[in-house]
This record gives sequence, structure tokens and C-alpha cells, in this order.
Amino acid sequence: MPASNDVSSPSLPLTLKFVDVSYRVKMADKNGNTMGRVFGCGAGETSAPAVQERNILHGITGMVSPGEILAILGPSGSGKSTLLNALAGRLQVRFLAGRLQGNGLTGSVLANGRKLTRPVLRRTGFVTQDDVLYPHLTVRETLIFCSLLRLPLSLSKQEKIAVAESVIAELGLGKCQDTIIGNAFIRGVSGGERKRVSIAHEMLINPSLLILDEPTSGLDSTAAHRLVSTMAGLAHKGKTIVTSIHQPSSRVYQTFDSVLLLSEGRCLYYGKGSEAMSYFESIGFTPSFPMNPADFLLDLANGVYQVDNTSEVDKPNMKQTLISSYNTLLAPRVKTACMESTCTKERETMLLSGEGKHSSKTSLLSWCNQLTILLQRNLKERKHETFNALRVFQVITAAMLAGLMWWHSDYRDVQDRLGLLFFISIFWGVFPSFNAVFAFPQERAIFLKERASGMYTLSSYFMARIVGDLPMELILPTIFLTVAYWMAELKPELGAFLLTLLVLLGYVLVSQGLGLALGAAIMDAKQASTIVTVAMLAFVLTGGFYVHKVPSCMAWIKYISTTFYSYRLFINVQYGSGEKIWSLLGCSSHGGARASCRFVEEDVAGQISPAYSIGALLFMFVGYRLLAYLALRRIK
Repeated sequence: MPASNDVSSPSLPLTLKFVDVSYRVKMADKNGNTMGRVFGCGAGETSAPAVQERNILHGITGMVSPGEILAILGPSGSGKSTLLNALAGRLQVRFLAGRLQGNGLTGSVLANGRKLTRPVLRRTGFVTQDDVLYPHLTVRETLIFCSLLRLPLSLSKQEKIAVAESVIAELGLGKCQDTIIGNAFIRGVSGGERKRVSIAHEMLINPSLLILDEPTSGLDSTAAHRLVSTMAGLAHKGKTIVTSIHQPSSRVYQTFDSVLLLSEGRCLYYGKGSEAMSYFESIGFTPSFPMNPADFLLDLANGVYQVDNTSEVDKPNMKQTLISSYNTLLAPRVKTACMESTCTKERETMLLSGEGKHSSKTSLLSWCNQLTILLQRNLKERKHETFNALRVFQVITAAMLAGLMWWHSDYRDVQDRLGLLFFISIFWGVFPSFNAVFAFPQERAIFLKERASGMYTLSSYFMARIVGDLPMELILPTIFLTVAYWMAELKPELGAFLLTLLVLLGYVLVSQGLGLALGAAIMDAKQASTIVTVAMLAFVLTGGFYVHKVPSCMAWIKYISTTFYSYRLFINVQYGSGEKIWSLLGCSSHGGARASCRFVEEDVAGQISPAYSIGALLFMFVGYRLLAYLALRRIK
């Protein structure tokens, strides 16, 4: 196995420097007012929308070398996560001529003295604050699937699995490797173990640079210390580690080689962690009693100065004093140190820059391999969701109720049977569309994380999701129809049953596509489910059962209604083109005065042929999924 892919082997050394890093965002006026209106310009004047710029980071400078841990401290909202995203190349990432570009990001972020490039970012592991993992996969399954997707084609499947197993051993996950990840609602591994799985996810590529966003959040002191000790062990193997941390204990603080203290996007201190207290004492800020250095630094960053054990005061202009002291005393030395070039072996620099013979372009997994692996993972994860006891109970109960309500219905009771067929259309229009609405919003965090890591293409992910859903989503409607069809004694022919089943399965896939498209377009499950409710209500009302003669202002809705076409196909399978219904309803061949006769003449036998209905459903099947794919493409 190549050493570069062995987690226990030393990493390619990477010295990370960041000089005068600033980041600003543009914020539109929340009321949508223009600047002219805000300042009372005349009604006839035209002005641009009000846009305010907010500076998140202000000229942050520092560096971290191989084998070191840089801890970024600061209160909530100080810019820690923004700085980490800037260092990882994740702030509005765009590439021009192979170089990283960032809108609103200024300053320099250098790896071994060179600008960040794609190959460098592929050697960077980024652990988010939230553990973004599939809850139903075990620890071992999670890491093996990740290994198969992220590691290069030059490694065999067995070698990739061996890498995953070595990471499991390295991070002490052996005892829980066969336990599911879990989440807030599903019992799984502990919080500390889940965080180590997130780290292991990035360790599979044996990164030169490992960036972690508040890895100890939600952990007790002991678990946090164990996790940071694991990070220290990784640093000792030559990895460059940058982490943000909110409130470390004193023993966790002592693990850090360097500390960067932020307050409102400005730097108050950068240097060795062991020298921080001495520096603040030198500028007149000394704790009156022994305390955790991290607590003292966070108090200063919040503008609070502890006087004694029982009281604290807000010193006037305290933050400005700290900022001025840093800019005068430390900033010049920090910039000088960062501007000095460090010696790096040419071979290592070339490898990190992607100029060596092992360029990452040759290591990308093929599209078919991505699809196969993603499909396997999707089937493993989704089977727990699709076949959970509550969902199966819901479908079987609905089928039993329908079967009992229409128990042994008479073939001549046309109105009753049409009611059953329309009920099936309603149930299997609403049920799959509502379930599908949650698909992409629930996976958005995982999707964005894995796409940012370059694990797969959007098309392979989307196709795996679509193909993987087919068997899962078609079993339950098959069970439903098998129960309800024979209990109600619909047309007692195997051919008629199979045709009805085929129509139902196609209708389910079309309804699912509607939910996927809305979920992907809105990416908010609550809002998307509201839109689905309104859409399905319109489709049901114009479906042809409740109102036979739809008002002209709403008649167009039925031609985009999935219910409209599926209902007519169900009728056609059971009664043919309309002649049988005419005779059973006592209508003449030219219709009749009764509403039911007009319905048969206008809708069943007249306007829409079975071929047209099938074509419309096929068009919707493809169209909704195409819209979902295009909606996913715009997500950054």
C-alpha cells in the first residue's frame, strides 16, 4: 500500500500561513428599501437596493507548522468558523486558472509559500462543528464507504478497506465499529465517538492539513481531553492542525502549541499558548487569582475583566486597548515571521501543488464506480427509513380500511368503485410526494460536505438516489394494492390487476418526483411540504371525481395534475373506454342529462385517451426529476 495513503505514515509537511485575511459580506436592507428611499430621495429617483457591507474578519495574520496545533479562541460570533472556512478554501469558492478566488475575501492564505490550489485542498481535511453522518450506518460502514469514494483508483478495494480499518484502530474506534452512528432520535455511539468518526472521515486521505470547527462542543471535560489528545497524537505524526474551540479546560489548553484570540473579527493575541498570560500581564491585564488561562482570555475577548472572585467590571474601551496593543506590540513581529520563507523540499511542494506525477486528476473515481458505491450506501441507509414499522403499519392499515369499506363491491356499483379508484389516486399522490419532500433537505448538510471534499459528482449522487429509491418506494404500494384490490373484488382478472399495479407504480414515481423537485428547489422541508399540500389539493379538486365540470378559470390545472391522468387510467383498466360505464349508469350512447353521464362522455370517453395519459405521466416523471437535478446544481 502506498505510504501516502497509510494513516500511520507521516504526512507531506505543510506550513500554513495567512496574512491580512479579511472577509466581508453584503447585506441587503431587510425591508427591501433602496438607499435613496432610506435617505429620503425623491420618488422619481431611481437607486440601487440598499446593500450594507459587514466586516466579519479584519486583517488576521498567523501561521502553523507541521506537528503543531493552532487553537482559535473567541466568544460566539467572533469569526472563528469564518476564519476556518477561509483557511480551508470554503468561502464562496471559485477557481480561475486553477487558483482559488473568493468574493469578499482578501489577504493571502499560503500552503508552503504557494497559493491554495485544488490539489492542496484535496490534502486538507475539514471537520465541521456538527457531526454530519448517516445515522443508520455503522462506524465501519461509514468509513469504508468514505474510503471507497475518496481514495484513488490506484488502490484496490481491499487496500481501501484496509485503510479504513487502520483509521478505526488509530482513532480508537474498534470497540464501537459495529454500532450505528445514530443521532438525536436514534440511539448510537456516544458524542465523543461520533466526533472521532467525523475526524476519521477526514483522516482517510491522510491529510497534510486538518481543520476542525469546535470539535469539543457538547463533550464533557474527560471526553474533550481524550479527543484533543488524539489530535495531539496526529500532530506528532507531522500533520498541521488548526482548530477552533469555545471553552477549553486548562489541561486541554496546555495541549495547544499556538493560540489565536479573536473578538468581533479582530485579533487580540497570536503566539504560543504558554506565553499568553505573560503578554496580557505586560499590558496591564492580570487575573487577581489563579484561573484557567482560556477562561481569562475569553473574558478579555468579551470585554470583561475579573477583579476578584466575586465581581467583574467592564473596563471602558477595553477591547480597543487590547486591539491597539496587539497592533503595536505583536502584529509587526507576527507579520515578519510569516513573511520569512520556510524551507520545504521541492518534491513535497510539487506534490502538494499537484505538479508531481501523482497528480490528483488521475486519482478520481470513475462515474460508474461512484454510482455503484453510492447506490450500495443509499440502499443500506434508506432501508431503515422506508421499511420502518410505523410506515408499514400506516400503509397496511390504509389498505385494510379501503378493503373493508369497499368489501366485495359490485361491478355494477360504478359510483362506489370510482370512489375507491379516486381514493387510491389521492392516497398514493399524497403519501410519496410528502415523503420525498424531505429527501434532499435532510441530506443537504451531508451532500454539501461530501461535495466540498470532492467525493463524487452531482450526477452520480442524483442518479444513485433516483435508482436506489425505485425498489424501496415500489414495494409498499404493491402491498397496498394487493390487499385492497382483492378485498374490494375489483376486476377479478390477473391482467387487470397487473395493469392497475403498473399504473399505480408509475403514478407513485411521478408523485415522488414532484416531492423531490419541490424539496430540492426550496430546500426547506416545512415550506416545501406546504407547497405540496396546496399542489395536491388543486390536483385532487380538478381530478374529475368531486367536480365533473371544472370552472374554465381552473380547468388548465387538471392538465398538469398527476391525479387527473392516473384516475382515468384506473377507470380505463376497470371499465374500458366508457361503453360499459354508459350502460351501467343507464346512459344513452350520446350521454345524458345526469352529471355522471356527462362525466363519462366528456372525460372518460372523450377528451383524454389512455396513450395521452401515459405520455403525460412519462413527461412528468422525467420533468420533475430534471427540475430536481437543476435545483441541486445551484446549491453551493
